[in-house]
Amino acid sequence: MSNERVSAATRPALAPLANTSTFADRAYVALKNVIVSLNIYEQPNEVRLDERQLAQDLGVSRTPVREAMAQLEREGFVRSVPRRGIFVVRKTKEEVIELITAWAALECMAARLITTIASDEEIATLRKMFSKFENGELHARLDEYSEVNIEFHQSIIRMSRNRVLTDLAANLFTHMRMIRRQTIGEEDRADRSIRDHMNIIQALEARDTPRAEELVRAHALGLAEHVKRHADYLD
Repeated sequence: MSNERVSAATRPALAPLANTSTFADRAYVALKNVIVSLNIYEQPNEVRLDERQLAQDLGVSRTPVREAMAQLEREGFVRSVPRRGIFVVRKTKEEVIELITAWAALECMAARLITTIASDEEIATLRKMFSKFENGELHARLDEYSEVNIEFHQSIIRMSRNRVLTDLAANLFTHMRMIRRQTIGEEDRADRSIRDHMNIIQALEARDTPRAEELVRAHALGLAEHVKRHADYLD
């Protein structure tokens, strides 16, 4: 019997791991979800994160929490201040406008791709998202609409079927999510938002690539203009 056969015969049999994520991975996901849900732009003061308390709440040691925080800091969600602690990052007005501008470019390309590769059934799901806000129910259900608004934009990216585009948009949109939720109730943003969305859907349904691109671009840059004029709380 060859050495290779002996080696194969004596090799221990291992079953696939049911969960390959580490405590640090799971801490990262949990902490990121908490940060996104904080709505930090409504907070009057900086939000400080207590590493010891977070570890206790998660039921883990401080090491995975520290590793998760390091990853979140690299992604721009938190910042570590020596002798003061870890704080959730609040983007400046200029930074938010830059984020929106970058998102406009990604979503514009996604819209172009949708008009050429998405099925009619896929595009129809976008229209269904807004059916519940007809008959004047938009402002009565503004919090719910805010989440549908966010899902609409994420769906536009997903429907492009471009993995690189989706990866580029992932963390960018997590930052965008917080500012979209804050601005949707300001001025007449909600009314304009739903009108813009329906126009975008019509262009996608018609496979009108230039119009779909232009409407998506204008919608995103309209948010950037709103932030520039009205989001003084970012300064």
